Parts: sequence; C-alpha cells; structure tokens
Amino acid sequence: MDDADRVSQNDEIDALASIYGEEWCVIDEGNRIFCITINDDDTKPCWTVKLQVVLPDGYPCRVPPIYQLNAPWLRGPERELIQGKLEQVYLENIGLSIIYLWVEQIRDHLRHKGGSNSGHAYNKQTEETEFPEDLSEEFAVPDEELSPEKGENSVTEESSFHVTLPPIHHGEPIIDRRSVFQAHVATVTSKQQVHLVLQELLKNRKTANATHNIMAYRIYDENKGVFISNCDDDGETHAGGRMLYLFKIIDVKNVMVVVSRWYGGIQLGPDRFKHICNCCRNILEEHGYINSKESEGKKKSKRRKS
Repeated sequence: MDDADRVSQNDEIDALASIYGEEWCVIDEGNRIFCITINDDDTKPCWTVKLQVVLPDGYPCRVPPIYQLNAPWLRGPERELIQGKLEQVYLENIGLSIIYLWVEQIRDHLRHKGGSNSGHAYNKQTEETEFPEDLSEEFAVPDEELSPEKGENSVTEESSFHVTLPPIHHGEPIIDRRSVFQAHVATVTSKQQVHLVLQELLKNRKTANATHNIMAYRIYDENKGVFISNCDDDGETHAGGRMLYLFKIIDVKNVMVVVSRWYGGIQLGPDRFKHICNCCRNILEEHGYINSKESEGKKKSKRRKS
C-alpha cells in the first residue's frame, strides 16, 4: 500500500473510532474490514443499517472503499436509492476520505424515512426572541470586541503561573431561515487556553445567549509527541464530533473553533450540520490553518480524475 494511502486510512480509522465509539466495530484490522451501526435516532431508534466497509489498497487516492449495506428491511428500490447516494458522495469527493460522509448520508436517509428529518430535539433552546431584519449585523461579533490588544498576533509563552488569552477571530455569519451560525477561532497550545477562550467568548451577551456554542479543539503536545483533542456538542448531537473529524482529516493543529448557533424558530434538519461544518472550514481557511496550496492541489486532482 502507498504510504500516503496508509497514513490517510489510519487517520480516518482513528477519527471514526473517536467519533462513533461503540457504534464503530473492527472486524479484521489486518484486512482493513470495519463495520458501523447507523440509527435514525440515538435514544429510540426505529430504523437501523449496518455499513460494512473494506479499505483496499489505493484508497482514498485512487479507488473507493468496498461496502455492503446490511438490514433485513432494506431491499429493492430503497437499497438502490441509498447506493446511488453513496456513489454520488464518492464522485463528489474523489481522492478524499469519505466513510464519515457515507455514514451521515445513510443517517440522514434513515431520519427522513422515520419522519424525524430534523434529527434530534434542541436540548438547549433559549426563549424565542424577535430577530431584527438585518441578522448579520445584529449577530456579527467584530474581532476588536473580544480579542486582546492590537499588536498581539501570536500566543505568548505560558508559565506554570500564567496563561495568556490568545487573539480570537470571528467569521462571517451564515443565515438560513432566521437561524444564524457564526464561527470563532483561536490558536491554542494548552487546555488552559481553551478554557480562557471559552470564558472570553461567553462574556459577550449575544454569544452567551446562543442556542448552541459547539466547540472542538486539537493541540499537538510536542513533548509527548501526541495530539490532545476534544469537542462539545452543547446540545446539538454529534455536531462537535463532526468538527473534530474535520480537524483530523485536514490535519490542523493548535487550534480551537467555536460555532455559535442562534435558533430562528424553524427547524433546518440536516442543513444545520452543513452550516456548522462550513462555518468551521471557512474560518480555518480564512485565517491560514488550512494550506491553500494543498487544498488547490486536491481540487485539481479531483478535476483530472473526474
């Protein structure tokens, strides 16, 4: 197996095991055979599919995974429909790791089938409030409002007695059906800084009153040679895990992102996860955490293969 493929596969396996926990099962590690149980609902599932995958030589750079869908009720046109969706996901992401995208595509199908297209109930809804017409202006938090003094553009050294708050940057809001999503990013090198950033963000009234403040961070410990990472869904089930998976796949380090979501009264279904991930990726690109040359190279590679 090509070294690049092996590294990508190992990173993907680690990320999937971290996100899905007991739902992720290793069938044959040597032959790269895995299985994940996918439910329409975590608490009271009505529909379940087991997705078994084999990661062959050449995946993800040149060939797709081999997969099998197992469910006693899944047959005929509905099986073909799901297979078509998975094939479309692959064609849109040739050369990239796609198991996570497949899992969530199947989960969205099951939720729609079960009549719970909106996913999970909002566990942390605040009281319904009237939203102004110019939502982007109302909810946008300027960099100057929360960041340290201008001129401080790098994380200062930490001592055992003092941890310095790093600069915090804020992305452009995404607005959909009166729900507002906004990402905040900071360079962090310790869990203490993560806590400082969260505390600073929540000093802002608008941010503190968000329906959800979804967080993920990934820090590289140079002394131990390991990554330290964690996430918080803040009531939006699996949202933090999706952000952390994105961090691992694009291999960013020493960064945390918080995505604030203000619920506008209309359920968005799976679209809310798309907005959360887009907010996260956009702010990482905007502030240089994602290598733009590598991203462009992947896009060119996808165009050549398609």
